[in-house]
Amino acid sequence: MKTLQAGDPAPQFTLSDQHDKTVSLSDFAQKKVLVYFYPKAMTPGCTTQAQGLRDVKEDLDAHNVVVLGISPDPVKRLPKFAEKEQLNFTLLSDEDHAVAEAFGVWGLKKFMGKEYDGIHRISFLIDEQGQIEHVFNKFKTKEHHQVVLDYLNQ
Repeated sequence: MKTLQAGDPAPQFTLSDQHDKTVSLSDFAQKKVLVYFYPKAMTPGCTTQAQGLRDVKEDLDAHNVVVLGISPDPVKRLPKFAEKEQLNFTLLSDEDHAVAEAFGVWGLKKFMGKEYDGIHRISFLIDEQGQIEHVFNKFKTKEHHQVVLDYLNQ
C-alpha cells in the first residue's frame, strides 16, 4: 500500500453518491476538497467521524472546503446512513475500491487476529489546483473533524 502524500496530484474520480447521482472530483474546481475514506457506513467509529464533520460544516464552508466521504459500501446503503445521521455532505460509493486503491488507502488490515483487505481510515485535503495539500492519517475518529479544523486554522 503506497499512500499518496502532500504534493502529489489527486487522482481524478467519478463515483455515485447517496442519491445515486454521479459526482466527480472535477465538479469542485476552485474549492478545497476533504476526501475522507471510511470503512463502513453505520458502524460506531464511522458514525462518530461523520457526525463530527457534520457538526463543523459551517467552519469547513468558511475555509471553502467541501467534504466527500468515500467507502466501499453499495450506493443503496448510503441514503440510510446520511438520513439517520442527518449528514450534510456527500457520501460516495467505491464498491470496487478503485478510488481507494488510487489514493493508496486499500490494503491489508488486521482485526482480532484476522487479516483482510480493506480501507484504511485516511483523509486527504486537496487544494483548488487538484494537488494533495495535506494527509490526515493519525487521529481518533471522534477527533478527526478537530484535527482538520486545527490544520485549516493554522
